[in-house]
Amino acid sequence: MAEMERCQVLLCAGAACVSSGALKVKDALIREIQRNGLENEVRLVETGCVGPCNLGPLAIVYPEGVFYQKLVPEDAPDIVEEHLIKGRVVDRLLFQAPDEEKKKFLQEIDFFKKQVKIALRNCGFINPMVIDEYIARDGYLALGKVLSSMTSDQI
Repeated sequence: MAEMERCQVLLCAGAACVSSGALKVKDALIREIQRNGLENEVRLVETGCVGPCNLGPLAIVYPEGVFYQKLVPEDAPDIVEEHLIKGRVVDRLLFQAPDEEKKKFLQEIDFFKKQVKIALRNCGFINPMVIDEYIARDGYLALGKVLSSMTSDQI
């Protein structure tokens, strides 16, 4: 029986995060995931820009949706050992605004609270280079409707 993924680590690969070292963080996470034999349980996904470029490199761990910020390659062992293996959030990597408690989830952060993404709704959730991920989030659904069930007047 094949093993199933139990979580995903979405790593922002937008320009700001890449220029801040996201690809080095990615390499370190891959090494730690492999070192701990988790490559069939944990999937690392490079995403498009998540938004708060000044907090990068950043990652979101699903299914919980835990938001980690300002990552460096040296954080990879803690993320893998504490969060991915033991299920403990790595508090020191969480977002904390001045005079506020640490925020664990993306939607708790003021920057995201009132946002309703429409055109960019998939940013930070899929690898923009993998068409199957876009299709899985209903990409091309409207095109399919246009091509299969609408008249030229309806279009």
